[in-house]
Amino acid sequence: MAKELEEDQAFVEYVVKQIVDNPSDVKTKRTIDEMGVLVELSINQADMGKVIGKEGKTAKAIRTLLRVLGAKSNARINLKIMEPDGKEIRVTDDNSNNVEEKTEELVEEVADNAEEEKAEETEEEKATEIL
Repeated sequence: MAKELEEDQAFVEYVVKQIVDNPSDVKTKRTIDEMGVLVELSINQADMGKVIGKEGKTAKAIRTLLRVLGAKSNARINLKIMEPDGKEIRVTDDNSNNVEEKTEELVEEVADNAEEEKAEETEEEKATEIL
């Protein structure tokens, strides 16, 4: 029986697998404590630069989206990107524009979906008020 992932954990895996070269190496671990939810991300060392992005922009975008997802369920969700084996991480600029474009597309898609859900909730609330 496969373990079902929580929504936030599945979200992180989905986004990261879209931007890395080694999606089979993407692993997440979810823990809950008094500080909220922590999603630990482990990836292939070669993909570290793609997930972090230039000046950390990609990682920051993923964390921002997790905060939005957490706000939906009144939870504080944090992302910790684990360094593989403590080895030196070499970041190459190959496909960096492609990674940034995919990240921007994913951010827009999630924002659009959130707006649609909000509009649907508002319509449902209005329908309930009428009844």
